[in-house]
Formats: sequence, C-alpha cells, structure tokens
Amino acid sequence: MMVPDVMWALLAFAFASSVTPGPNVIMVAASAANHGVRATLPHMAGISIGFPAMVLLVGLGLAGPFAASPMLHLALKWIGSAWLLWLAWKIARSGAPGDGEAKPPLGFLGAAAFQWVNPKAWMMALAAIPAFSTPGGNVLGETLLIAGAFLAVAPPTLGFWALVGRGAASLLRTPAKLRAFNVTMALLLVASLALVFV
Repeated sequence: MMVPDVMWALLAFAFASSVTPGPNVIMVAASAANHGVRATLPHMAGISIGFPAMVLLVGLGLAGPFAASPMLHLALKWIGSAWLLWLAWKIARSGAPGDGEAKPPLGFLGAAAFQWVNPKAWMMALAAIPAFSTPGGNVLGETLLIAGAFLAVAPPTLGFWALVGRGAASLLRTPAKLRAFNVTMALLLVASLALVFV
C-alpha cells in the first residue's frame, strides 16, 4: 500500500498532467465554447471514466503487447492521428450554436474510446504506472490507486477547461470571432500530434 507522501505525489502528478493542455482539454474547451457546459458533460464523463479505465487496463498488463509489437504501436499512432485530424476538422467547421452541428463532436462513448488513441493519455498512463507502483508490489491494489487518482482529478480539471471555454464564448459573440476561435482550437489539436511522432 502506498504511503501518504507517495499518494500526495501521485495526486499532484495526476492533477498536473490532467490540467495541462492536450487533446482532451482542448476538445472540452472548444465544445463548451460552442455548445455550453451542460452539452459537454457527456464528453467530460467519457474522459473521466475512460482514462482511469485505460490506466487500470494498461497497469494490469496491456502495455506489454503494445511495447512488444512495433506494428501495433505504429497502427495506434496512425489511427490516433487520423482521429485527431477528423476531430480537428469538426471543431474548425463548427459554427455558432444552432448553426450546422447541433451537438458536441464526442459524447460519452466517443470520449471514453478516444483515450486509447490519445497520445497524451498513453504518455500519462505509461509514466504513472512505473512511477507510482513498486516492483513485486500489489499490482492490482497499486493500479487501482493510480486509476483512482486520475478519476478524482478529472472532474475539477475538465470542469476548469469547460468554464474557460464557456467564458471564451462570451467574448466570441460574432460568427467571425467564433470561427477564429474554432480554427485556433483545431490547430492546437493538430499541433498536439507532434507528441505522437516525437
């Protein structure tokens, strides 16, 4: 079992890695700006549940096959890149609420599934498991604690970015300003692809 100091370090790592910009928070901010916080809640819930579930499965052994198979790893990179580009395209083409697309690009299931092709999610999971588990320790117990830390920090960190997006919406009252915001968010999402190929 983790000592309290390690638990605080784990929570700090989970918070810092979750609140910093990456594909998840960029999409949440863009969705909240275009559709409001309430409409973005299913997306946020998908991330909140999907990423800890991914951490749990990776910690219990799924990381091995991905690390051992260069083809599987390469396929994951390309699938994730294609999905990010598609999402960036949808965000860039979003108009004002009520124009065109009536709902955010990802709901609960889409956001949960997205974690498996999100390069930042993989980096976070693959960094957290070895950093906060002990060789020969209780693999299930420690992995549950790591996943639980990410589950605990997800609502406040995603909520912060949803509020940032919603706050930005009040400044984006004209279609031209909203379009510029959406294109900027889409470009940031595309820029996050650099993490995949570094």
